[in-house]
Amino acid sequence: MCAVPGARFVSEIAYIPAAFRENRSKTLYDFIRQRSFGTMVAVHLGEVVIAQAPVIVSEGVLRFHLARGNGFLDAARAGAHVKAVFSGPDAYVSPDWYESQNQVPTWNYVSVYAEGPMRLLSDEELTAQIDALSAEHEARLAPKKPWTRAKMAQGSDARLLAAIEGVELRVTHILGKYKLSQSKSAADVARAAAALEALGRADLASQMRSVTSS
Repeated sequence: MCAVPGARFVSEIAYIPAAFRENRSKTLYDFIRQRSFGTMVAVHLGEVVIAQAPVIVSEGVLRFHLARGNGFLDAARAGAHVKAVFSGPDAYVSPDWYESQNQVPTWNYVSVYAEGPMRLLSDEELTAQIDALSAEHEARLAPKKPWTRAKMAQGSDARLLAAIEGVELRVTHILGKYKLSQSKSAADVARAAAALEALGRADLASQMRSVTSS
């Protein structure tokens, strides 16, 4: 699925100048997959409800789970639309880092926004979501031997699974805001990226360099 953001989606979720807009589907889903943790916002019975959760990503679908006592699930049961926000690296950028004069401070950051209707997962789908989520993140801990539910005492996983419910967000719109000094000269971006890297912010510095070189 190559979701193309519409004007309604852009105006309702975030202000995104054209220079900072990212709408390449693969780039956006790869970012969500790497970040894995999002903030979900929905409206139910006239009230805004918010939840935060790790997600499993396939293009066009995000799946997550919440404790059964979480009121956000009422919105999911009602099939409400959800807006999900995934925040990446961010940092203050000092004008002293630029080669150009008469600049002002700013803040660079990366965020991806997704929107779509929700539904609850079946018990089988929830189990698969939990297994896929743990497998994905255990793989990042290699060479540690991966944890699996097989390590749990018989029946204990079923009791824990009974305490949560799974949710699917079927993405209808997805859009990114990559504010990475694109309006600055290549020399200014290079200097700011180097300064951030020296402060231990190699993640954001790398994002800035990738935009400049693309």
